[in-house]
Order: sequence, then C-alpha cells, then structure tokens
Amino acid sequence: MIMIEAGCGGVSNFSKASQQPQTPQAVSDVVLSTRPVILFNGTGTIANDVSAVETILHDLGIAYATANSTQLNAMTQAQLNSYKLLIVPGGNSITIGKYLKATTTTNIHNAVIKGGLHYLGICAGGFFGGYSMYNGLNLTSGRWFNFYNDYYRGIHKESVNISYPGGSKLDVYWQDGPQFTGWGSIVARFPDGTPAVVEGKSGVGWVILAGVHPEAPATWRYGMSFTSSVASTTGYAKTLVSAALHGTSLAHY
Repeated sequence: MIMIEAGCGGVSNFSKASQQPQTPQAVSDVVLSTRPVILFNGTGTIANDVSAVETILHDLGIAYATANSTQLNAMTQAQLNSYKLLIVPGGNSITIGKYLKATTTTNIHNAVIKGGLHYLGICAGGFFGGYSMYNGLNLTSGRWFNFYNDYYRGIHKESVNISYPGGSKLDVYWQDGPQFTGWGSIVARFPDGTPAVVEGKSGVGWVILAGVHPEAPATWRYGMSFTSSVASTTGYAKTLVSAALHGTSLAHY
C-alpha cells in the first residue's frame, strides 16, 4: 500500500511541517557525547512538537542536542553511538525520509541494531522507525505500519482513550498517527484494541514507538474534550522518554 501521508503532518494546532532543507550548524555543535539524547528537528518534523518534546526533556532535567536533516546526514554511526537515545517527533515520515540520505538511515539503523542506540518515535517518528519504502529506519524487522483506524473514518485529530494492562486508561491527543500491529510488546492499546504504544529490542538497541502525543500541551486541546489532565498525559510522556533513555521495559500485555 502506498501512503500519501504518514504521520501527524495534517491540519490543526500544529505548524505546517517544514518542506525545505534547513541551514545547518556545524556538525561539531551537534556531536556532544556528554548529552545523552539527540532530538531530531529536521525537515518533515513539526516545530510545535519538537518544542513539546523539548519541554518534557527540560522537565526531566535531561541534557540533549538537536540535529536537523543536514546535520544528521553528516553524522557517522560512531557519532550517533556517542548518544544514548534518538528521538524523532511528529510531522510527516515521508518528508523526513525524503530529506535524509539512504546512508543516513542505514547509519541510524546500524547504530541501533549493532551499536545499542535507543530510539523513541512519536507519531511520524513511529512510522519512520518501521519499515518503509520512503527511506524508513526498519528497526522492526521488515514490519510496516498503517494508520489507526479512525483515520479511515475521516477523523484526523481527536482525543483517544488508550488503555493499559490492568484496565487503567488515559485520554490523549491523536493526529493521523499509526497503530503498530505485528511488532514488539504492546504497552497501550487504542479503543479498537490495536497497539497504540509498543516497545522491544531491535538488535542490541531499545525501541519505543508511540502513535499518540502524550507530550501535547494544553493549547493542542482546543475544540476537543479530554477526561485526562494535561499533567497526567505529559507525565506519561515523561515515562516514555525515561523508559526509552534507560532501556526500561514498561508493563505490557
């Protein structure tokens, strides 16, 4: 199946995903092994979601570097492996892949599979972490992912009640995000039972993929009703970031 869009790059409270290559800083400014996290903010990501993830990292007190597409393209596998965790946030995974070289996605793939880099993909970053004909990372042994079913009902953003083992639930923001049938351990499910959050080993690396946006601030909730507070959903985002950073397995089905 050929997708015309892959990830949260549609309408609404997000800024439009960047379609143009960005002016890079020196790669030496990015490659700082004293910072455990590298946050991708390149072409195809959405600035509002990059900012939301940055807020989570700040709240956790985790030092991080950012890399745009040009900077990531210039990094070697060894440089990538000077970090512990790569985070790819929301946007459009097709555009993300378009502006990264095939050698870059291979380097990231190998940094995870062989070098032990951890990976957290949120929405478009979840699509990008799977197999894709659009230069995806294939951290999922050839498994590709489709949209959560509400996308095919003409819904592109909403609050969704995801559920956890034991029956607890959380109402979180969703926008054109994936479901992850067929890979990893299921940490949370969408209302239709498909996987909303998954985790698993990818070679010697640790991968968490999320089809929802627990990091979403209050401003994204305009026009929608939520039963869960912003504090509770962003608290879950902190849990996902911490688990991805430390390679911690969360409760799963």
